[in-house]
Amino acid sequence: MKEELECEQTIIHEDVIKKVSKKIKDEDELVDLAEFFKIFADSTRIRIINALIHSDMCVCDIAYLLNMTHSAISHQLKILKQAKIVKYEKIGKVVYYSLDDDHIERIFHMGVNHIEERK
Repeated sequence: MKEELECEQTIIHEDVIKKVSKKIKDEDELVDLAEFFKIFADSTRIRIINALIHSDMCVCDIAYLLNMTHSAISHQLKILKQAKIVKYEKIGKVVYYSLDDDHIERIFHMGVNHIEERK
């Protein structure tokens, strides 16, 4: 039987509670953060982000690279755009997508590093 990790005492450490309560984010910010990380929970979106780290790309190029339909890529790009993870620029008749800012690349690489360190 698995040992439960649980306090056996019901002591409240008021000094810890006071210190931590001043530093933690409010509920609304944490909900927004959870929603942000949900975007990273889809492997297609992660693959798109991975590609866009290396170059701005149009839907056709992303679809070809990832061996997916234009429709599937467009759908995921719409989600990424709404979450402000990607942005786009229209040049002539072609729309090029890129990462919205360097935070996204850093978050991606931090996740990759975390996974690699656990192996």
